[in-house]
This record gives sequence, C-alpha cells and structure tokens, in this order.
Amino acid sequence: MGNVRRVYVEKKKDYAVKAKELREELRQYLGLSIEDIRVLIRYDMENLSEESYKKALVTVFSEPPVDDVYEEEFPCGEDEVSFSVEYLPGQFDQRADSAQQCVKLLNEDEDALIRSATTYVVKGDVTKAQLEEIKEYCINPVDSREAEADKPETLVMDFEDPEDVKIVEGFQTMEEKDLKELYDSLNLAMTFKDFQHIQNYFAGEEKRDPSMTEIRVLDTYWSDHCRHTTFSTELTKIEFQDGFFKAPLKIAYDQYMADHESIFAGREDKFVCLMDMALMAMRRLKKDGKLDNMEESDEINACSIVVPVSIDGGKEEEWLISFKNETHNHPTEIEPFGGAATCLGGAIRDPLSGRAYVYQAMRVTGAADPTIPLKDTLKGKLPQRKIVTGAAHGYSSYGNQIGLATGIVNEIYHPDYVAKRMEIGAVMGAAPRKNVVRESSDPGDIIILLGGRTGRDGCGGATGSSKVHTEKSIETCGAEVQKGNPPTERKIQRLFRREEVSRLIKKCNDFGAGGVSVAIGELADGLTVDLDKVPKKYAGLDGTELAISESQERMAVVIDPKDADQFLGYAAEENLEAVAVAVVTEEPRLVLTWRGKEIVNISRAFLDTNGAHQETEVYVEIPHRADSYFKEKENDEPESFKEVCQNTLSNLNVCSQKGLVEMFDSSIGAATVTMPYGGKYQKTPIQTMIAKLPIDKGESNTVTMMSYGFNPYLSKWSPFHGAVYAITESISKIVASGGSYKKVRLTFQEYFKRMREDKASWGQPVAALLGAYQAQIGYGLASIGGKDSMSGSFNDIDVPPTLVSFAVDVANVKNVTTPELKKPGHRLIRLCLPTDAYDLPVYIEVKKIYKQIHKFIKKGYIKSAYVIGGGGTMEAIAKMAFGNKYGVRFDEEVTLADLTDPCFGSFVVEMDTRDVYKLGIPGLLIGEVIEEPEFIFGDEKVSLDEAIDIWEKPLESVFPTKSAGSQDTLNISRLYQKGNVYVCRNKIAKPTVFIPVFPGTNCEYDSAKAFETAGANVITKVFKNLDAQGIRDSVQVFEKAIKESQMIMFPGGFSAGDEPEGSAKFIAAAFRNEKLKEAVMDLLEQRDGLVLGICNGFQALIKLGLVPEGKIIEQTADAPTLTMNRIGRHVSKIAYTKLVSNLSPWFNKVQVGDTFSIPISHGEGRFVASNDVIEKLFANGQIATQYVDLGGDPTMDENYNPNGSYFAIEGITSPDGRVLGKMGHSERKGIHVSDNIFGEKDQKIFESGVEYFK
Repeated sequence: MGNVRRVYVEKKKDYAVKAKELREELRQYLGLSIEDIRVLIRYDMENLSEESYKKALVTVFSEPPVDDVYEEEFPCGEDEVSFSVEYLPGQFDQRADSAQQCVKLLNEDEDALIRSATTYVVKGDVTKAQLEEIKEYCINPVDSREAEADKPETLVMDFEDPEDVKIVEGFQTMEEKDLKELYDSLNLAMTFKDFQHIQNYFAGEEKRDPSMTEIRVLDTYWSDHCRHTTFSTELTKIEFQDGFFKAPLKIAYDQYMADHESIFAGREDKFVCLMDMALMAMRRLKKDGKLDNMEESDEINACSIVVPVSIDGGKEEEWLISFKNETHNHPTEIEPFGGAATCLGGAIRDPLSGRAYVYQAMRVTGAADPTIPLKDTLKGKLPQRKIVTGAAHGYSSYGNQIGLATGIVNEIYHPDYVAKRMEIGAVMGAAPRKNVVRESSDPGDIIILLGGRTGRDGCGGATGSSKVHTEKSIETCGAEVQKGNPPTERKIQRLFRREEVSRLIKKCNDFGAGGVSVAIGELADGLTVDLDKVPKKYAGLDGTELAISESQERMAVVIDPKDADQFLGYAAEENLEAVAVAVVTEEPRLVLTWRGKEIVNISRAFLDTNGAHQETEVYVEIPHRADSYFKEKENDEPESFKEVCQNTLSNLNVCSQKGLVEMFDSSIGAATVTMPYGGKYQKTPIQTMIAKLPIDKGESNTVTMMSYGFNPYLSKWSPFHGAVYAITESISKIVASGGSYKKVRLTFQEYFKRMREDKASWGQPVAALLGAYQAQIGYGLASIGGKDSMSGSFNDIDVPPTLVSFAVDVANVKNVTTPELKKPGHRLIRLCLPTDAYDLPVYIEVKKIYKQIHKFIKKGYIKSAYVIGGGGTMEAIAKMAFGNKYGVRFDEEVTLADLTDPCFGSFVVEMDTRDVYKLGIPGLLIGEVIEEPEFIFGDEKVSLDEAIDIWEKPLESVFPTKSAGSQDTLNISRLYQKGNVYVCRNKIAKPTVFIPVFPGTNCEYDSAKAFETAGANVITKVFKNLDAQGIRDSVQVFEKAIKESQMIMFPGGFSAGDEPEGSAKFIAAAFRNEKLKEAVMDLLEQRDGLVLGICNGFQALIKLGLVPEGKIIEQTADAPTLTMNRIGRHVSKIAYTKLVSNLSPWFNKVQVGDTFSIPISHGEGRFVASNDVIEKLFANGQIATQYVDLGGDPTMDENYNPNGSYFAIEGITSPDGRVLGKMGHSERKGIHVSDNIFGEKDQKIFESGVEYFK
C-alpha cells in the first residue's frame, strides 16, 4: 500500500514498565479484571531509503537489548484486542519530530516523513463497554484521537490553500439585534459591550467594516488573560456586611482609599478597581522610600530587583534578580501534560525575555482529592488522579528537559479545586546588570522572531482561559492548549545568556497569550508585521491563525537595523531559527499584512482602551465568627497523642509528597543549596528553596530564597485572613531559613471564581486584596508583581478564594539554616506570632520576632527552624525529626491542643539548652531532641518508623516511591583494587576537554565549570541540524574540536527530548558518523585520550559501545544497556554511591570503598545486562561504582538504588578504564551545594582527569 512503511516497537517483558503500570491502573482504578495489557509504539514512515531504514530500525526506532521490533504487523492473539492513539492534526508530536531529526543524522540528504502512534493490546475477556472505558482512560480528546488501524497511502499532508480573510460586511451599520446575533455566533471571550465598542470605533474613526482577523485580534488583545479586564473593572460602590470581623476589613478599606486619594490627587483617569488595590501598597511604600532596589522599565517581563554581588571576594557588581509566577489553570484542567508543561515554559519565558537566566523554579498546585474512585468523577471532567499525575509529568518533563532546578513542589488539596485545577509555576532568574540593555523601540528598528515555528496549537489560548466553562465547552477547546518544546527554549536560554547577544537587544517580548498580535504588538506603538515571513510548522494556516496562534518557545526582539545580521548569525550558532518579520513605524498603528494585503490596521489608541469601560458594585460578605477557622481547630481536641500523629500526618495537606517531588530535577545547575528533602534519610522537607546565583566563573556567597504561603481552608472561611496569613507564612519561611525579613519582595497569585453579575461575587477578591494590602503596609514589604486568574468556576462549583503569596529574598549563604533536627540534647521551642482580637497578626510585634530570629540564626544559636502551618506544631516537629530520625521527648507542660493549634507563620526552633535563656521572646518549651527514634508524650510512645509510615501512605498509590520489585540488600561487595592498567604517555600541562552540545543537552554549563575549576581548557560546540548543510558543518566542527582535545565529555540532558522512546539516540546517531567515529577512536587509540559520559552522556556511551567495549560498535541484543527506571518515572534525589574499583584513571584521587553523596536525575538509568556479562565486568574491574545504603551495602531498595539497576550498578568503564560512564551527576558539586545532605559530595573525577595528563 503506497510507499509508507510501518514499524511496531514493544519493550521486552522485563522492561515493559509503562505497560505494567497501566495494567495496574486499569485493574485498581477502573476495577477491570483484564489479564494483561501491552503497549507498542507505532511508526509510519515515508521517503526513507532502504539503507537508512535498516540502520534506523536498530538505532533510532528500537534498542536491541530491550525492544522487540515488528515490521508492518505485530503478533496479536485471539484473546487480544487492540487500538491505537495518535495526536490530533496540528498538535506537536515530539516523538515523531525527534525520530525525523535522528534519521536525518544517518543521511543528511534525506527528508523522511514520520508519524507516531501508541498501540494498546488488551488481553482477557473484555466486553465492548469495558473496551470503551479503557479507550476513554487512554485517550484525552483534547489533544488525541483513536488512530485508523489501516496504513495510509501517504503521509504527505495535503493542506488546502486557505481563503482570504473575510471582511465582516455591514458591521458598521448593524442593528443591535443583528450585532448580538453575530456576537453570539463568534464564541468570543469579550463582552457584548466590548463588541459594541468595536462597532463604534469602526463606524466613527475607521469608517469601514473590520476584517475577521481584526475582530479576533481585538478579542485576544482585550482578553482577561492579556489585559486583566476583570481586575480593571471599576468598582463604583463597595459595601460591607455587618459582623464582628467587619472592623478590620473596613479599616483596611479606609486606609486604602486614603492612599488612593493621596497618590492620585487630581487624576480623574484613576479609579478604584481590583488592579489598583493589588498595586496600592507598592505605590505607597515606594512613595515612602521603601522600594529602593526595584528595577523599573517599559518592559513588563518579570519583577526585577537590583542587588550588589561580590564574586570571589572581589569588587561588587550589580545583578538583576528576576522572579515571576505564572498559571495555566484552564489548559492543565483539560490537557494536564501540555497545560502544565507550558505553564512552566511560559513562566521561564517572562524573565528570559528580560534577558535573565532562569535557574530555579517552584511549583504550587491545587487539586481535589486524587485518591477518590474514578466513578466519582464529575461529568465533563477528567479524573483528579489523571489530572494530578498528567500535570506532574508535564511540568517535570519540561523543567527536566530545559535544565531547570525545581526547588519546591507542593500540591494543595481542597474539594473545591474540582471546579478547576490550580497550576502555578514560579521562577527565579538572574543576569549581570551590564548585560541588559533597556531601550525604547525607534522607527526603522527590526523585529526578529526566533525559536519555534507557528502552528494551530494554542489558537485562542488567551481567550479560551478567559471564557465561561461548562460540561459542553470542554469538548471544543482542544486547539487552545499549546504543546511545549523545551529543547528549543533551552537554545534561547543559551543565546540570551551570551553577553554579546544580550547587549544587542533593545527590547524583547515572549510569545505568551495572544501570539504575534500581542507579543509583537506590545513592542512598539507603531508596527508593520509581515505574516508571510512567520515560519510555519505546516502549510494551510490563514492570516488570523498566524496572528493569534500561541505556539510556544518563540521570542520577539527589537534590534537596531545595523545589528540585525549579526544577531541572526548568533542565533544560527545556537541552532535557532530566526527571521525578521516586522518593522517599527512612526505612525502609532498596528498593521498586519498577509499575502501582500493589510488584514489588520488598528490605531494604538483604540487598542489601548482595552475594550469598553466596565463597572460594578461590590458587596463584601463578612466571615462568621461562629464558623471561625481558628475556633473550629480549637474544638477538635483529640483524645490521645497517637490520634494527633495519625490525624495530622495522614492529612493530605501534611502527608509526604516525596513520590511527586522526586519527579522534578532539583540539582541541575550545581547551585541548589537545600535539596527538597534533607537529613541523612532525606525525609525532612524544606519550606524555602535556596540557590546560588548562576555565575559562570568564580564563587559568590549571594543566594536567593523563595517561599510561598497559602491555606485554602482558612481562605474559604475568610479571604481577608487567608491573604494576611499567606503573606505572613511566606515571610516567616524566609526568616526560618536564615533570611532577613527587611528586604523581602513579594509577588501574588490571585485565583478566584468567575465574577458574575451579583455584587457579592466581587466581595471575595476585594476582601483578599484588602487583607494583602493591610499585611504589606503592616510589614512594610511590597508585592512588586503578580498574576490574576479569574475563571475558577465550572457550572456552579467555584475554586476556594485563592491568594498565594510568594516571598523572595537575597541573602548570604553563610546565614542559611536547614530544618532537619541537628543533635540530641537540643531543646525545641515554639515561638508564636502575637495576634489581636480579630485573629490577625500584630505586625509591629511580629517584626521584632523576625528580627530576633534572624539575629540568633546568624549567631548560630538557632540550629534549625520550621514554620507552623495548617498541621500545627505536630506537623513541624515530625517533619524536622524525620530527616535524621532523631526523636523528641515532649515536656510535661505541653498539651495535645498545643500540638494541633494552627498558629500560622509561627516557629518551632531548635537550640542548645544553654542558649535558650538568651531568646528574649515569649515561647513554649516543647521538648528535647533525643537519640532514640521515637516521640514520647507522657506515657505514650510512637516510633518514628510508625509515624513515617502514617505520613508516607496516603499518596503512595497516586505518587509511588517504590515499585513492586525486590527491595532487598544484595550480599555482594566485590572490590577491585589492582589499580590502573593504562598510563598516559602524551603528557600535557593543561589538557583540553571537548563538550558537545546537542538539542536537549542541559548540563554543559555545570560540566564546563567543573573541568575549568579542575584546571582544564574547555571547548563547547553546538551541533546544528536545522538543515543538511548545518549537519555537514557540525560534523567538521566536531571533528576539529576532538582533534584539538585530550578528553571528550558527553554531558547530561535529554537528547532530542529522550525521543524517539529512548535516551541519547540523537547523540549516538551523530557519533556513528564515520568522521566522528574515526576521530573518537583516534583519540583513544593513538593519543591516550579519556572519555567521560554522565547521565544522558552515559546513555550515549553505552549505545555506542564505548562502554563497556571501549570502541564504537553496533549494539546487539545481549549488550548491556540503560532502560526505564523500575518505578516508571523520572527520579531526582541524592544517591549514595560507593567506589568499588580503582581501574579507571577518572578515580585516581579517591580510594576504593569510599562512599559519596551524588545527585541523580534521570528516567532511564536502570543498568541491565545478563549475569554472564555482569560477572565479566566485575572480574575485569569495569564496575566502577554501585548504589549503596547507609551501611555501605549494595541494595535493590529504591530509597538507595533509585532506578532498580541490576547488582546496584551506577557506573562502568571500558576495559582499560579510560572511558567512564555513570548516571550520578558528579559535576553538580561546589561550596554550599546540597547543604542539607550528609556525606562527601566530591568524587574528584574532573581533577583526576586533568591530573592523568600531567
């Protein structure tokens, strides 16, 4: 049938992790008694030569040791039934895209077409209805569909030539009834009042009918997502319900109004609205001179502050520290993976467009209970379990691929998030201030679009998230969800991090909501954009789609015409597509042309009206005293200590989320000061993420801190109190970590139900923002940024009123304290924040406590500290205890009520007994830290193991930490101590290492820094594959670099997104090129060279055969390899690894038997091989390192052997030890890296490599 070939690839039974996982989900979650399920990847391909096809079969599409390959058809039993799933047309398919890229490396002149699908084969007695249930579970109609079983005649897509953009005839003169009919038919996000506003403009000013593109562009430009129309609605009258708590709300409101009138005296254009309330504290504090370090510019990319930074103790230089929070609630609700992935992508692009290098992220999400049965899922909704797991995979996949350390991951559970999920990504970025130019756009300036291509994915994303959502609407909004492509965004990061590039950019905007029309439209008042120049993913897009598509990973930069060619050249060096698409004009109008005709021509003044002026009245409901959240907690006194432990630690908002957190790379960048879980057992969760600045060369004591605060149950009772304590909690967490409260900067995430016609619905955000205003003024600390999302409703269900506060501080790393208990004999003290009659903080007193705690941490009196939240003092003490498994003996005076009282923002601190009297703050002596791993409360005892079990169990079924496999210790401890068998003959004083950078590589900076610090020269080159010539040029460049080097280092990352379905295939395909193969073998055989591969680099070495064979050969079915982690997901943590052989010169500076604490972060790190092969490797000394437990024994326990590697093998070498491949990231080391982790963290690999040549 035609020229299309079809291939099915299936994991062999021992490695079919995903199939096993799905089978258990279908059995347990759907209650189906199926016998088995198989999962196959289906590839259809065309325009591929026989030679390339044969090669690709065993290098690109499959991996012989772990995959079975079937050509054209696969074996299917009589008791089996199958179906296949593919992406909808227009959705980005990373697997097929990566396959095409890998195949092109085999022969750069070929242009193969490849499509992928997933085939499910169900075995057992399954009814038609049950099969439909399984299909429903496996197919999300928002981005996928069931694929045809028959092979297509061709994969060439025949795109119809789009019609010209239509003019809306008669629009100027339409009667209201006809206009309303047209409005209803267009499914717009804007109000009818906005639509009338457009009619008045075209009739009065333009005196013509608009094009359909102009209507769509205005709908996008004025959407709530882009222009915060709800937040900008004038609040003409605000009334407060009577009640006990009216007083503090009214006082806050009166203070706000006084500030509003004072700051805007004589300004008739300024009115009361939610946006003004959100910004007023900042305006007031700025006026009072308390915001001296805030950067101000026309570019609204992210919040930025200017801080002095000293590198290597030298002269201080100014740095910009940027931070931003972003939500993708609606997209994640309907397509969890893509929505969450692009939430992070969007959060990164904001500071990145401001030329900051984004180095750390935080993820805070809101969901309903994910453990409830599938049958309880609301009609028209995805199951909560599917949403929470899909979203976690999406966000982590994006962050892990782009190479961003995620410092804190926390999911908040509340039944009302069933209305719509909350998905927040908050990020930190930094850049030397000298690298960042902020200039205005001048007529004649060129606007260059760089990064990803434009497709239909994301058309209407901004308006989609701004619309009303019901059961019916879920079926029609698939195209609104964007698909992420993190390797492309990584390239933009690399480009913008270069000083010579950054300084050419006058102004920049990222392509978020609204696409070309908004991203480019915001860069200058006057613009002409040529849509014909916009690079497309495929043909057939019309002018409107090109104007509003929100395809990801795109940036628009303003460049002086004289610098345009140079900038385009730099982009090409980073393997980035870039094209000039617009020119800045004198006349303030937005003009878009397509097919040589103007399809948009609108005045800037009209665009900037942001639609018709909206007004509403507000009625603020006052929380009931009788229902007080604080009173409710007081009345819940438990009967026993054991009950306190059980109730507290099993609560979904207190219990362990380790299985979720470990999906996110937390150590990349070699700058993470506190890992997400600390202590010897890695079980004490941190409350503040702390990172060193991303400094290329040298060291600095400057660190950034970010924390968050929010409790949905408190906020539901009182949005005012919820906001106050969200801010308080976020500041307290900074203080508990060693930061000073005085320079904290805040940014808020507001998320509320859709504002309806009734006045009371507006009362929730008004109350929350008044609470936030009061707290900012009270603490003298301002929120200098934020994001609002005002569409948290589904039918008649609303999200809890949500104001999440993110606090950011810049601190000295020497003052950092970590929360795990440090030493038996220390005392624990609870320090409560003083509150008034309205249960609100007494700000002046709280600030004194903050000041004293900071002072005591600096002096070393406070050894650890934890901030109390919804789980009370019991939660804080338990989590502090778990990390090092030290117990606590509670003092006799402590009551059970003391342990459960939610004193939000208060502290539990650990101190030496002799220092307690120095505190000078009223506190409650809680108890003593003891060696025995147990809690002792009066006559009751609860062992730490029992408490940990209670804490870990609730979410284990949703986010597992262990697979079903063996967790036993291995009785094998084989040490090889014969020493090096190879000595370098070609000595060199300062050797050079070549570090290749491929699409998806993300550890090149850390690796280069490790080698430079060790004394090596480093050559880094990017592999270019945008076209055939780029591939040919790259082969030459790489060959030359290898010849100039003594070492090659393959760094970690996600080569081409670890696709097609397997890691490092892109790197392996590139290095099978004859020229590169010869250069590598010449380095090893003739020049005494060394080769190192870490993580993705190890995966490349093993696919090439360089380990364990020491030469590039074809992979055979019995060759050792690295496959999917036994648990079936990415794992990021610190692993304890032991050196078991001194064969390799890479380990010459350490001893056999030494154990190290090394970061791991991978999805495919499970070393597998036959017993015979492993025996041979042990005998030869080629097993370099093994995963061990705290006793130093190799183990299958996934707490210590994170991927389930056979014989706990972590690293292996070539026969002479000169090629080393290992999964652990030995390059992620440095002063104050992973301070809350115990053990030796430096294997001195890089120093050993350099020393070998001396």
